[in-house]
Amino acid sequence: MSPLASSHKPPFVLHASAVARAHTFLSCAAFLSALPLACALHYERIVKNDVAGYPDEWFPSVSATIGDWYPERNIFQLLIAINAGPRFALSALQWYLHRTPISSIPGFVFVIGLLRTLSCGGWVFVTSSDHHDVHDVLMISYIVLNLPYMYYTLACTPAAHTAARKRRRLAFVAFFATIVPMVYFFIQHKVHRIPGAYTRYAFFEWGLIFFDVLYDSAAELDFAATDMKIVVSAPDTDQIVKSTATSEGAEKHASSEPSKWSVITRSVYSDDFMFEHVIFWPAVAFVSDVYLSYVFWSIYTSLAPTLFYFSIWELGISGQELTLLSTLAPAFLSIRSFREWALSDQGRVRLRLASFLGVLAYVASQPLSRLLLVTVANGAAALSASVEWFGATPANVAYQAMLAGVGFLLASVSKHANYGNNPIWPLVDSQSGGMHKTAIAFTVLAWISWLKRVPVHEGQRQAEERFDKHDETRWKNTKPPSPGPPRHWLRASLPLGALIFSLHSLLSDASTLIAWSWTGYPVTGPVPNQHGAITHIAQALGLAWGAALTGGIEGWWALAHPVYYALGAGGAYAMYAHRDWAGYEGGLVLAFFLMSIVPLVWARTREAAARAGLAKVAAVAWLVNALFDVASTFTVAYAFVPGGQYFRERTDMVLIAQFACLALAFDWPGTNNAPDYALYRSLKLPKEHRSPFRLALAVLVAVSLYVSVSSAPGVVPTPSHPGARIVRAGIWTVHFGLDNEGRDSQRAMRDLIRDMELDVVGLLETDLHRVVFGNRDLTRFIAEDLGYYVDIGPGPNQHTWGAVLLSKFPIINSTHHLLPSPRGELAPAIEAYLDMYGTPVKVVVAHNGQEEDPVDRELQTTEIARILADAHPAPAVFLGYLVTNPHASRPDPYPIMVEDGRVHDVDDEDLDRWCQYIFYRGLYRTAYARISRGKVTDTEMQVAQFVVPRHGAGVVDDGREARYLRSWKENLPEDHRFPMAYYPQRGGVNGHAYHVFDTPLYYNVPEGAREW
Repeated sequence: MSPLASSHKPPFVLHASAVARAHTFLSCAAFLSALPLACALHYERIVKNDVAGYPDEWFPSVSATIGDWYPERNIFQLLIAINAGPRFALSALQWYLHRTPISSIPGFVFVIGLLRTLSCGGWVFVTSSDHHDVHDVLMISYIVLNLPYMYYTLACTPAAHTAARKRRRLAFVAFFATIVPMVYFFIQHKVHRIPGAYTRYAFFEWGLIFFDVLYDSAAELDFAATDMKIVVSAPDTDQIVKSTATSEGAEKHASSEPSKWSVITRSVYSDDFMFEHVIFWPAVAFVSDVYLSYVFWSIYTSLAPTLFYFSIWELGISGQELTLLSTLAPAFLSIRSFREWALSDQGRVRLRLASFLGVLAYVASQPLSRLLLVTVANGAAALSASVEWFGATPANVAYQAMLAGVGFLLASVSKHANYGNNPIWPLVDSQSGGMHKTAIAFTVLAWISWLKRVPVHEGQRQAEERFDKHDETRWKNTKPPSPGPPRHWLRASLPLGALIFSLHSLLSDASTLIAWSWTGYPVTGPVPNQHGAITHIAQALGLAWGAALTGGIEGWWALAHPVYYALGAGGAYAMYAHRDWAGYEGGLVLAFFLMSIVPLVWARTREAAARAGLAKVAAVAWLVNALFDVASTFTVAYAFVPGGQYFRERTDMVLIAQFACLALAFDWPGTNNAPDYALYRSLKLPKEHRSPFRLALAVLVAVSLYVSVSSAPGVVPTPSHPGARIVRAGIWTVHFGLDNEGRDSQRAMRDLIRDMELDVVGLLETDLHRVVFGNRDLTRFIAEDLGYYVDIGPGPNQHTWGAVLLSKFPIINSTHHLLPSPRGELAPAIEAYLDMYGTPVKVVVAHNGQEEDPVDRELQTTEIARILADAHPAPAVFLGYLVTNPHASRPDPYPIMVEDGRVHDVDDEDLDRWCQYIFYRGLYRTAYARISRGKVTDTEMQVAQFVVPRHGAGVVDDGREARYLRSWKENLPEDHRFPMAYYPQRGGVNGHAYHVFDTPLYYNVPEGAREW
């Protein structure tokens, strides 16, 4: 017998658990080698970032550790490359272990695992120093892919594998819980630029790595529990010898016997384990739904400020206002085929996906491109909201109403935390508080969660139709009035449109109600940054109260009763008629009322949509909302729109119209009466949803309170050059906080104000508490970041474009004026006394009307001159907008200001001015500069520098010759010189540079005045 026949190679057996163990070892080795090496060789370099370095920052981030320096980067990447084999094998072996003919989930997990591995390789081998954006996108993609991967791998883990399930559950929860504080500290670092915040961020970033590796390590337990092996065997040599002895087909037979390999495993699945019936975690589902509601409100509220950018430049109707009609897209539901598609699972998915264009719109660099994307997104969002809110099963309406309310509150809280800007609006970017990359990641996660629950109509209906038998008995034993004819569908559409507008215009920002009540200094009412949380508390309590009332029969009748409506109307009247705390308290009652009736209005609308058709009910509601948007804008923009004279200052009529529409949702005597039991039951929030909603409201209120407390002034504002008694004052028309590219300009404004070291700033066109401006607070970021006292001037109920006074000096008192305006736009003015080094100095900030109304400008300037003259000879400064040529003759504003106001022009030889002016008296002027606008606005900034005489002393020589002793900066002390970086010869800063004279103008102080 041939020796070949007796030789038989034993098969190679590899335990699958060894593959998982190798993956865990290599992963840990890669990271744990990079960290000590980097700390030992490049410690201070890897802890340094764009905000701070050692010792404020003392622990490195993952990216800095693995991506910046030799040799740690190279050793790390080598180990990760070696680990690629076990990582891909891990995905394949898990698919083999979990595969089943009854489910496609294991295949889905396998594909996600491959994508996850590739994205991991992407952010590992493309480091932040190579390409920051690519690294970030791949890192975010990895985190996003981890949600479906981790969840479905856990779902596929057999119930008998208790150790693996326990480890995966722990790692899964810890991984995603870690993201929350990590994002918080990243915001503290990136937005607030707090030293040390990145170190705290780094701890949680390393935590993600640990929990990620811990999760994957559970595969070893899985494979060990099934005794899974990979077996590779050599050819059967006995068969080869026998085949060789056969003359026919010997070669063919031998070649057909390659080495064999197989995977052997013992399955321990229980018979009742069915993948397709894995229920998505209720908490994950709820959070996802709330976040998607937040995305809807964010997209919807972004439309008006995005389109109004064009109206601002045109100072009138520009044509882009027609995009507001994109919300009328639900009218297409009147087409039967389209309606059937929109109500189908496929249609719901595609509509929601299309609405996400509103989150992606920020990437467009051109304002028109952003507007087009936001318009399409709003059309899809309006359709999607109409279908989800009112097109699902009747039992779903309570859940959808509460989702709408909580999502709206979340949008308002996010603005409160981001200085008045929604962080996912397209008009903000990463330089102005935008968090779009994070939002996109969360949106994808939420969408995946929702996507797996799209076919929920029947299942959710059955789950949500549970009701209290005791309540049913009480209802049947109650004898309500005999029902009259069905309610007309307009009695649902009009209240819905009015409610959406009311929420948007009054409650989408926590400081809007405070702006309505603001009267100036001394402060006798609420302050926006410190008391905004009270607005959110009222909203949360209102929503909780509405849900509680609709949970019982008597509560339903109480909520729909005319007396309850009267409570809301009374709050609206108090808000409109009163100021300070009385007016704000009325606003709080209104906030409580509006949020509490969300379930009522949603139920009425769902009832009408089921009876009269979703298309016309939803489309008319959105049309009513759009008409209110236009009417509320025309109350202040009347000078620039056709027929505007009929809307001038008629906020009272708009408010009355809002409540007239809302009244139709209530049960008035003599009209259709109490609802039937089916409608009541549709409003009864299932028990399993009540606690999550209460918890969500509590969390949002807590976040809002934290923001308010943390934004309280930490230090007392102080002037930039107190030793030299210098006052730097500036005037700037800031174009409603939108730069020339349609982006929010608060950060860019902050930079120039900071660099110029301004102590007193007048800002014009600043009242943004309107729908078309996004209900934003233009002052909070600058005031909190640089430290200023703030007077926001006349509020939105005063129908002006707004004026703001920022001061490093204490504001002793202030008075708001509406300057005479018989024909044109109303002109706001702030008259304030500031304590400048112990001397009260009157400062007036004002915005006169346009050149089209010369009589208005004459009357307005005469009033300003009177205000200034009344304080003569006390020191005074005027910072404002006049619309006049220098040295023009009466009745132009210039001579009225100088002669009647008894003030001096900052430099009467500067003849190249038209709208912005600085006037003064009783102070020594030592410098004057004009700074180009950059891209922030369409108007330059003007800055004047003064020296305040010592307390009790006045100006020694006020004659023209003494005031115009021109000088060079070198002849003045260092404190008196403006920043050198802004000279045009040096290129300026961010597009800003000294222009007209190409340098600041400097002046000597007259002899004999050295006591300053």
